[in-house]
Amino acid sequence: MPITCPVDAKGFLTKEAGKFEGLNVLKDANKIIINDLLNNGSLLKEIPYEHRYPYDWRTKKPTIFRATEQWFASVEGFRDKALSAIEDVIWLPESGKNRIDSMVRERGDWCISRQRTWGVPIPVFYEKNGKEILLNKETISHIADLFSIHGADIWWEYDVSQLLPPTYLNEADRWKKGTDTMDVWFDSGSSWSSVASKKENLNYPADLYLEGSDQHRGWFQSSLLTSVAVNEHAPFKKVLTHGFALDENGRKMSKSLGNIIDPLVIINGGSNKKLDPAYGADVLRLWVSSVDYSTDVPIGSNILKQISDVYRKIRNTSRYLLGNIFDFDYKTDAIDISELPLLDKWMLNRTAEVIDEITDAYSNFEFSKFFQTIQNFCVVDLSNFYLDIAKDRLYVSSKSDFRRRSCQTVLSLVIEKIAGLISPVLCHMAEDIWQNIPYSLEEASVFERGWPKVPELWLNNNLNVHVAELRKLRTVINRMLESCRNNQALGSSLEASVRVDISDQKVKDAVEWLSKSQSNKVDVLRDWFLVSSLQIGGEPWAEVLVSEDNDIASVDIAKAKGFKCERCWHYEVDMSRNQKHPNICTRCEKVVLAI
Repeated sequence: MPITCPVDAKGFLTKEAGKFEGLNVLKDANKIIINDLLNNGSLLKEIPYEHRYPYDWRTKKPTIFRATEQWFASVEGFRDKALSAIEDVIWLPESGKNRIDSMVRERGDWCISRQRTWGVPIPVFYEKNGKEILLNKETISHIADLFSIHGADIWWEYDVSQLLPPTYLNEADRWKKGTDTMDVWFDSGSSWSSVASKKENLNYPADLYLEGSDQHRGWFQSSLLTSVAVNEHAPFKKVLTHGFALDENGRKMSKSLGNIIDPLVIINGGSNKKLDPAYGADVLRLWVSSVDYSTDVPIGSNILKQISDVYRKIRNTSRYLLGNIFDFDYKTDAIDISELPLLDKWMLNRTAEVIDEITDAYSNFEFSKFFQTIQNFCVVDLSNFYLDIAKDRLYVSSKSDFRRRSCQTVLSLVIEKIAGLISPVLCHMAEDIWQNIPYSLEEASVFERGWPKVPELWLNNNLNVHVAELRKLRTVINRMLESCRNNQALGSSLEASVRVDISDQKVKDAVEWLSKSQSNKVDVLRDWFLVSSLQIGGEPWAEVLVSEDNDIASVDIAKAKGFKCERCWHYEVDMSRNQKHPNICTRCEKVVLAI
């Protein structure tokens, strides 16, 4: 049967509809045709039904399908090459590869024409009184030259005689312009040719194509097909797919629902500061880095509050590092890396690991790993471990004391690396840190320093393994000390004396390693555990507050003996005999007298 289309482009019935010609199918056609059937006695039954065709997303009205002539591009001739090119591309996430492969494999001819009143025209001429079509290399090249000078709008503004090449001018009355426009995906899919290939600072194939998950059937595919058809290879080396932003209820953001969150409101705050506080650009950027963008991601006030807490933790950790190097100049005060105590060497080794982890995360576009790594580094490694132990050295030791200077050496190196690591995401905080480093730097901005690198002297995997085992023991002791505090048996951990009888062989090996590396392993571990006294092995104590046996060690905790030093808060048996400072320990006495 021949293809019949009794409805024109404006929704009116054509002459093929006979006596109903001119009726609009959305307004009056139904009623009039039904009445005509009734009058003729031809209507068997009338049933209203819900419209099953798609609705236009802008007007919210039903669409009508019409059979019209279209332009197609055949994919059959290069389908295998397109499938082969997909194999040469890195797809992030990998599931994107299977998705586009199945779409290209099952794709029919590509309809590249649209009937819209806007867009890039298809430069074709139709015979007024016949069925011939004028479309060849000469006409296309001539019109392309005109477009490059005057723009594509001249297709609608110029007469046919102004658009035809010189050899066809005598036929101007024979032809009329086509009104079809190019499919926008064919248009944007050619950007590798019109943009990437034409600019010196861009690459073709491009390093990365980045778009939403719906573009496997759109821009990713149209770019792939046009590039393979012309040059037999993909226009990109990597393709990264992301999801879409949802509100906190999991609904897609849309104007009609009124649930769109304006990024500027997140950054600058809304009219009601309690409901819409100003978070700043860094918090918004940190949220972007925190989510698994391969799926749809929710955002809202509660989520932003949680992200701002992480932001403040990173910022406060950085402020603490900066605050404790206020009197430090790296050029004159730094301690040689090889001479640093074990804990300081471990901190640099851990920083080196974080640099490698975050570098890999950025390189693989796994920004949520950056978020997790920098958060854990600031909270777990720095605040809860290294800085917790280092406070004694920073607050109690004299200004020029080796223990304090070695710690400041590490703090200065770590804060410089943190500024560089967070700069792609927390760019304002990174620059803020850089401008507040108290000693002079060669670079005026963190963005002039270059990406943080890992010095060989920082690396010591053996050190890292043993410290990890000792941290397990510290975790057990901290848990028991917290239990004592909850029962109000102790206040500060410095009020405690701890006895440990280690059973875990790896922890034993770590303590043995420590004894070979340090002159007094007990003093070192006492400082690491933040207690006033420590006993390794030996007879169990008679008076204990809490005792526990586990796979790592048998641990007893008792009240520390002696007096509390008013300066360092340690409990010591030997107190100062200086009449001016009777309530401080002998260690603090030396510092105070030196001052």
